[in-house]
Amino acid sequence: MVDVSHKMDTKRNAVASGRVLLGPDVFHLVAANKIAKGDVLTVAKIAGIQAAKQTATLIPLCHTIALSSVDVKMALDEEASCVEVTAEASSVGPTGVEMEALTAVSVACLTVYDMCKAASKAIQISGIELVSKSGGKSGDWHREQN
Repeated sequence: MVDVSHKMDTKRNAVASGRVLLGPDVFHLVAANKIAKGDVLTVAKIAGIQAAKQTATLIPLCHTIALSSVDVKMALDEEASCVEVTAEASSVGPTGVEMEALTAVSVACLTVYDMCKAASKAIQISGIELVSKSGGKSGDWHREQN
């Protein structure tokens, strides 16, 4: 684990995103809240928040971080038949929260998959990426839009 004891506490923020490609039939089941396991979007949101709080347990060399906030947003994209997932994590401390945001998105996507897998095995998770980060020595960073 990297020694961060010499670093100053600063406000840190990170945003990550990903998507779950469901296909039209499963998409309509999710949109109508007709998946047998229950409310997919709410359960996945809660799973993502819980995952962010457990990042240091899941990823061996991550620091345990006192998170100030974690927000997971789920959006339905009917044209692409997918769920768009965005997570934002923030804290004040000596190290960033990129891994917490990425973990939140990853687990939220996996939860959508788990809840929908009985309806289709063709579901795909894709595009998990860091969108932006702020704070710390390296400053702000934003992914360039294509």
